[in-house]
Amino acid sequence: MSVKVAAGATRGRNGIGNFLLQCKSIELAYCDWAGSSRGMNDFLLNRLRTFATANPQIDLIVRKRPHRHPILRGHYVNGREKVICVRNLSADEINGKLNILRDSSGKKLVRTTRPVTSINESVRGIWSPFVSESAHTV
Repeated sequence: MSVKVAAGATRGRNGIGNFLLQCKSIELAYCDWAGSSRGMNDFLLNRLRTFATANPQIDLIVRKRPHRHPILRGHYVNGREKVICVRNLSADEINGKLNILRDSSGKKLVRTTRPVTSINESVRGIWSPFVSESAHTV
């Protein structure tokens, strides 16, 4: 008995079926000497373990960056990366920035020109005053 394969494969859409987190790794770079890294050092000592256990699907890379301000760098599935400077931020604020990197998609920010974007075209088509049954008079 042979199995027939469908001619056209469906396009995968994130969120329909399985959800794939777009952020694959986050790099935490800090300086152990500078004062601007005080909040980052506090985060690494006290809160990194809880963030890592809550998000096991994200690889966390901790790297020393001597004599520079601390940064967070998110690497995404689409090949892009986003960098956030966390100079002089507290551990709570750094946790918020990590959540922003985790939840973002990695796409560039673009201005929306239309209020609704859709993959599917409108079923009803373009509206025309000649289609209506009643006459439009002013």
